[in-house]
Amino acid sequence: MTNIPTVKLGIIAVSRDCFIISLSERRRAAVVAACQAKGVDIYECKTTVENEKDMLKAVDEVKAAGCNALVVFLGNFGPETPETLIAQKFDGPVMYAAAAEETGKDLIDGRGDAYCGMLNCSYNLGMRHLKAYIPEYPVGTAEDIAAMIQDYVPIARALIGLSKLKIITFGPRPQDFFACNAPIKGLYEIGVEIEENSELDLLVAYKAHKDDPRIPEICADMAKEMGEGRYYPEMNERMAQLEVTLLDWAEQHKGAREYVAFADKCWPAFPEAFGFEPCYVNSRLVSRGIPVSCEVDIYGALSEYIGMCVSGDTVTLLDINNSVPADLYHEDIEGKFPYQLTDTFMGFHCGNTPSCKLCADRAVKYQLIQHRLLEPKGSDPDFTRGTLEGDIAPSQITFYRLQCDSEGKLRSYIAQGEVLPVKTRSFGGIGVFAIPEMGRFYRHVLVQKRYPHHGAVAFGHYGKALFEVMKLLGVEDIAYNQPKSLPYPTENPFV
Repeated sequence: MTNIPTVKLGIIAVSRDCFIISLSERRRAAVVAACQAKGVDIYECKTTVENEKDMLKAVDEVKAAGCNALVVFLGNFGPETPETLIAQKFDGPVMYAAAAEETGKDLIDGRGDAYCGMLNCSYNLGMRHLKAYIPEYPVGTAEDIAAMIQDYVPIARALIGLSKLKIITFGPRPQDFFACNAPIKGLYEIGVEIEENSELDLLVAYKAHKDDPRIPEICADMAKEMGEGRYYPEMNERMAQLEVTLLDWAEQHKGAREYVAFADKCWPAFPEAFGFEPCYVNSRLVSRGIPVSCEVDIYGALSEYIGMCVSGDTVTLLDINNSVPADLYHEDIEGKFPYQLTDTFMGFHCGNTPSCKLCADRAVKYQLIQHRLLEPKGSDPDFTRGTLEGDIAPSQITFYRLQCDSEGKLRSYIAQGEVLPVKTRSFGGIGVFAIPEMGRFYRHVLVQKRYPHHGAVAFGHYGKALFEVMKLLGVEDIAYNQPKSLPYPTENPFV
């Protein structure tokens, strides 16, 4: 996954000049050793910051070492102005944490008062309108702070990635598909660039890649990935041609940015014009860290990219699609899993989920709904072939989305759950999902706050990191699936 950044951490210790500097330096060395014990690589800046000149020197030192994310460590009370100016001068995400006192036997020269210093640090960050990551409880021993730093890595990776991301689109959203409405104002607010193109631009580029010498190698890789009998051999060259087209477009159009994501129109004109559905190709790109969202869903692509950075793994984009039938629930879920019927639903999309996240019987098939719409009744599927279909493999999941609403305001939701090991008996890339209190979440978050039906899916529980990323992006409305003991503001107390 070369389309997400690699985090190179640095740590700078600060010390108030009326405190003993060696205390902060000793505690910094202990944090570095604790990080190494956890397998977290971190550059130890040898300049300890007591004043503004020290601050400039330390920032230059970590920049020269190639650091793109920083930990500012209050080994003692810390100097308010210099320590906060670090976040202003360093070009990248910054975390602040403070040392806990170590022993009741040394509270004279061994007392650092960093617990107090963190308050003034936060106050001064606010005075300067600087954003920084402060852990849930930011004071601890060396081992505690090493664990905080470990949690900080995926957060930093997402923030770095977004600061260098360009989303490339092809085509407007399909007719009557306002669910993918995307005011781009929100992208600029979080530092993401966008390039909007026509479907014709993609078609012209696609035709220019006919007989590209890379196509045979990609065809062989597709065949290896799917296995004999699970793909259409006569379509591989066409799909491989689209893959090289998108990869070349990304490389040639990223411009001043380092990372890309796509939001492409995939129906109704695409399959007839190109001769296939693009879903399988999209799945292959997303498995390599390049999101290709369906139906020009710009904020779907953005959400996918955030999830990739946080999880370090591939993701998918699904419709929050259909309810689980009561008979299926009673047969396969009730009494076997701790969920009510309303906790369950099916997540579906035509075929963009990477093969590594599907069950072993997955295969390249045809888009049933598009076949009904676009091809003659009773005919064999032709250009509507090209979806990657199968049940999504059982896994812990996080369902989430970052969206810009019709008023131009960013809002987000995050809900953790799982894909159940239950056969869907349906078509597409699809799974039976279970999220605690999904019924209430569906009504009082997804419906009440007018979210679109697309949601991004990360394969694991990443709510903690995603929540912090959204906060640091300035998102004020971050919804989640609240327990029964915590009613939603719009929830009727008499029901």
